[in-house]
Amino acid sequence: MALFDAPVREARHHARSTVREASPAVQGLARLGYAAKGMVYVIIGFVAAQAALSRGEQVTGSEGALSTILDQPFGKVLLGIVALGLAGYVLWRVVQALLDPEHKGGGVKGIGARVGYGISAFVYAGLTLEAVRMVRGSGGGGQGSGAQHWSAMVMDKPFGRIAVGLAGAAIIGYGLYEIYRAFKSDLAKRLNLEGSPVATRRRVVGLGKAGMTARGVVFCIIGWLVITAALRYDPSRAQGLQGALVTLREAAYGRYLLGLVALGLIAYGIFQLVKARYRIIRPAS
Repeated sequence: MALFDAPVREARHHARSTVREASPAVQGLARLGYAAKGMVYVIIGFVAAQAALSRGEQVTGSEGALSTILDQPFGKVLLGIVALGLAGYVLWRVVQALLDPEHKGGGVKGIGARVGYGISAFVYAGLTLEAVRMVRGSGGGGQGSGAQHWSAMVMDKPFGRIAVGLAGAAIIGYGLYEIYRAFKSDLAKRLNLEGSPVATRRRVVGLGKAGMTARGVVFCIIGWLVITAALRYDPSRAQGLQGALVTLREAAYGRYLLGLVALGLIAYGIFQLVKARYRIIRPAS
């Protein structure tokens, strides 16, 4: 292993130097990324709230939110800005995963956080590509199709159903961790809120707690749907965000539950918009 230590250190040094030189641009893109992510979640939440109030309304997921943006006046321009923001968010996640500017460390917890950043980068890279395709007029493949496609592909492999089931369990684990983090983490720690009134800080933290709890619940539902797909050998049961919200609405007292989750998703989106303005971002630290 020592044979590779020097090249790895040199590559990491060059990467840090490159990011340090581009630091202002990275910060700007990261802030635009938080804003774009926040806008997507606010739209998803509002559409879900309408669906909770009216049986005729359809819930939507991330791709549906992008379609909503595209349907607005100057929609292609707005969606292009959102795509740029999402790309900036992906870049920031990659920097967090590879260069560890926030000093998560090399322990189990730190490595887990950085792996999570990498997964987040991968997921939002896919959403970024979908936004670009929609701007070019070739997107809109259907919200649930992604989860169904990869589930069907993996199930066809040896031990595929086990792998899909484990993936579902991992998604549930992430959802539970998101709920845990909502109440155990200092959500204002990386926000520059010095000088803000205590009441303002409490509102911001409250938005974060409500939003992360709602998001955690949604991830738990997605994970359960993936596990169900593996148990029944039926890839069509694997669903993404839209499918999770539909499942929630169809449950007992579903409209009330969907309404609460919708408000939580709106809160999460607003919390991301707050991050766009006040998040402490030091790519080269």
